[in-house]
Amino acid sequence: MKTGVIGSGTMGTGIAQLMAMAGEEVLIYDNNPAACNRALGRLQKIMQRLTEKGKITPQEAEAVLGRISFADKLIAFGDRELIVEAVIEDLGVKQDIFEQLEDLCSPDCILATNTSSLSVTSIAAACDRPQRVLGMHFFNPAPVMKLVEVVPALQTDRSLLPEVKALLEKWGKIPVEAKDTPGFIVNRIARPFYGEALRILEEGIADVPTIDWAMTEMGGFRMGPFTLMDYIGNDVNYAVTETVFKAFYYDPRYKPSFTQKRLAEAGWLGRKSGRGYYDYSPDARQPEPKEDPVLGFSIFKRILVMLINEAADALFWQIASREDIELAMTKGVNYPKGLLQWAEEMGIARCVEMMDELYDRYREDRYRCSPGLRNML
Repeated sequence: MKTGVIGSGTMGTGIAQLMAMAGEEVLIYDNNPAACNRALGRLQKIMQRLTEKGKITPQEAEAVLGRISFADKLIAFGDRELIVEAVIEDLGVKQDIFEQLEDLCSPDCILATNTSSLSVTSIAAACDRPQRVLGMHFFNPAPVMKLVEVVPALQTDRSLLPEVKALLEKWGKIPVEAKDTPGFIVNRIARPFYGEALRILEEGIADVPTIDWAMTEMGGFRMGPFTLMDYIGNDVNYAVTETVFKAFYYDPRYKPSFTQKRLAEAGWLGRKSGRGYYDYSPDARQPEPKEDPVLGFSIFKRILVMLINEAADALFWQIASREDIELAMTKGVNYPKGLLQWAEEMGIARCVEMMDELYDRYREDRYRCSPGLRNML
C-alpha cells in the first residue's frame, strides 16, 4: 500500500516506521529538508538498535529503510492511498494541510489526522470531500503502543471504518472507535490521573513522591502521575488539559492546574528539559516518599474513583462501547485493569458513595457523580 505521513517529528517518524515495518511503502513530508535528514538519522539509529538486539535481521532493517522516502513538497503525495497527518496541535495548520492535500491526492485516498484533542469534524470541514477524512490517533511511541483510536468525523463515510480497522490490525494494532468529542477516550478518561494528583498536591495532603508511590505501590500503575507527566512533558500535558477544558465549555472536572502551568512557564518540562516535578541532573538525589499505608491507600482510592467516574461518564454519553473503553485504558495508557471492571470489584455502591462524599466535602461540580455511574447501581 502506498502511504504517506505529514510531519517528520517523533510521532510522524514513529508512524512511518510502523507502516514500513508492516510492509507498506511510506512517503514522509516535511517542508524543512533538515528535519527530513534528522528523521532519517533517527530511523537509521532505531533500525541499528533493533538489529543489535536481534529483533530484526540487517537485511530486514535495510528493507524497512528502503520502503521509506522523503519529500518537501505535498505534490509528491498524488499517488498515495492513505495519508496520516501528524503535525502540531493547531487547528488552522491542520485545516490548511487537508485543504491542500485534497487538491493533490486521488479522490479515493483516505485522509487521517493523528490529532489527540482537536475536533476531527472541524479538520474535515476544510475539505470538499470530508467523507474520506477521519481521526487515527496513535500513542507514543507509535511502533510500540498497541492502541489506536479511530475517530469518525460527523461527515465520515462509515463504510471506511471496517477497512481502516482491518488495516490497523494488519499492522499489529488494537483499534477502538471513539465519538468525535474532546479527548476521545484516553485523553478524556485519564484527566483525573493527573488533575486529581495535582489537586492532592496543591491541598498539601501529600508531596510528589508520596502520591507517585501510592499509585504504583497501592494501585499497581506502572508510573505515578508526576513521573508520567515528566515523561510526557509538562508543556504537552498542560496543553492537552487546557484544550479539553475549553472544549468542554470549561467543565470544572477538567480544570487545569496552576502548578503545572508554572512548571511549563519555567521551562521545567520534565525529562526532556532535565527538570520537572523531579530533578533529572546526573547528581540529583530524588526525594523519598512518606510510605504511610493509610495515607497511600486514601490517595489511590480518591484518584481511582475519579477515573472510574470519568469512564462511567464516557459510557453514559456513548463516547465508546464498554469493551473499547476498557481496551483503551489498558492498552493505551497501560492501566492495571479496566476501570469499569475495577468499579465492579470495588462495588458500584461504594464508588457512588465515595463520589458523593467528595462532593459533600468540597461542594464543587468537579466532584459530581456521573449519572452513568449512579445508573449502574
